[in-house]
Amino acid sequence: MFIAAAVLSGVLAVVFGAGAVGKLTRMRSQVETAAKLQIDWHRYRLIALPEAAAAVGLLVGLGVAPFGVLAALGLVLLMAGAVVFRLRVHDAFGFVFGDTTLLVLAGVTVALRLGSA
Repeated sequence: MFIAAAVLSGVLAVVFGAGAVGKLTRMRSQVETAAKLQIDWHRYRLIALPEAAAAVGLLVGLGVAPFGVLAALGLVLLMAGAVVFRLRVHDAFGFVFGDTTLLVLAGVTVALRLGSA
């Protein structure tokens, strides 16, 4: 189970690390997403903080299990919020599905880390 948790942790760390960098560098796609979700850019940009913390926590969690569990649990909460915002603005199915998939992967990571601890 640890290998599966490690692979998922790595994938999630890359995805959310890249998302944090995109927000911090004001990538056009991130600015467009903020506008589409009707979130002020300055507030939307703050999402980079939990994303970056989760990416680091997932990697540290490979050696110290509680960090990985907490980081993945934080991503579950973050992505639940993201799905709510996408549903609120009636965003395209693909975006809702993508965020839901990330939510589920983070939840599976929590379960795997708890199972291998």
